[in-house]
Amino acid sequence: MHDTLVSIRGLSKTFHSDRGPVYAVKDVSLDIPRGSIVGLVGESGSGKTTLGRTVLRLIEPSSGSTYFDGTDLNSLNTKGMQAMRRRMQIIFQDPVASLNPRLRVRDVIAEGLVAHGVGSGREREQKVAALLDEVGLKAEHMNRYPHEFSGGQRQRIGIARALALDPDFIVADESVSALDVSIQAQVLNLLLDIRDRRGLTMLFIAHDLSVVEYLCDVTAVMYLGRLVEVGPSARVYSEPAHPYTRALLSAIPLPEPGAKRGRELLQGDIPSPLAPPSGCVFRTRCRHAQATCAETVPSLSPRGDGRKAACLRLSEIS
Repeated sequence: MHDTLVSIRGLSKTFHSDRGPVYAVKDVSLDIPRGSIVGLVGESGSGKTTLGRTVLRLIEPSSGSTYFDGTDLNSLNTKGMQAMRRRMQIIFQDPVASLNPRLRVRDVIAEGLVAHGVGSGREREQKVAALLDEVGLKAEHMNRYPHEFSGGQRQRIGIARALALDPDFIVADESVSALDVSIQAQVLNLLLDIRDRRGLTMLFIAHDLSVVEYLCDVTAVMYLGRLVEVGPSARVYSEPAHPYTRALLSAIPLPEPGAKRGRELLQGDIPSPLAPPSGCVFRTRCRHAQATCAETVPSLSPRGDGRKAACLRLSEIS
């Protein structure tokens, strides 16, 4: 049994705008076992990226805590957090915008090494060459600029940069969504190889559920800032419990020509985080909703099969 490397407890993030508070993440609790890949899925606007960045304290949380290997990150001062950042890294969604176009690849990858004073100039160059080889590029690529590479190659450079400080934990934020399908498969297999080789722990944020099913050990489903279902990926995909999870999975095309899946269509768009619904945040789009769903916020409760789901009517609609 894996122990827990990252433990998120009651994490919330509220932004303040001219129109009022924006509830981006609300009371999220999630454990990420050491050596596992946990997938975080949901529609655009559900708060996935904000949660990932808040976990790393790239965005300061409004409330709640994140424990990394037993240490409460919120209790660390700037110096303590800087030291901890060597163990936590991020792969950004956009492989173009996340790489400085004015820097050569060698300097892009070595930025973290320089910032943390790791190694001499020669040692850093050797490290960069080894990282490029690890992600499927060549050492001579270090003298080129990011614009000289394809999208898939740029994402590999972003992965190499995230690995430079030999972290224990990586947040991969939509790291394959901007890539062609064939290149996605290559990058996903690369991430799996790196996880197995290095024993890495990952939070993999995505909106493509088929990608998460392939890559992730655990799947967490997020809707309007809250987790609505969490469990082993095989169980979540074979027997989705929450109505939202069922609707998402029903939209995945089947690989057999002519095969049809029973669709559970969602009505309307995801509500604004400026004015989330009372009670269950999903109730305005749920065909099972009743009056009680507007009055009580459902907790993420164990189902007895390794999964948790947040639904007041779960026993009736299962």
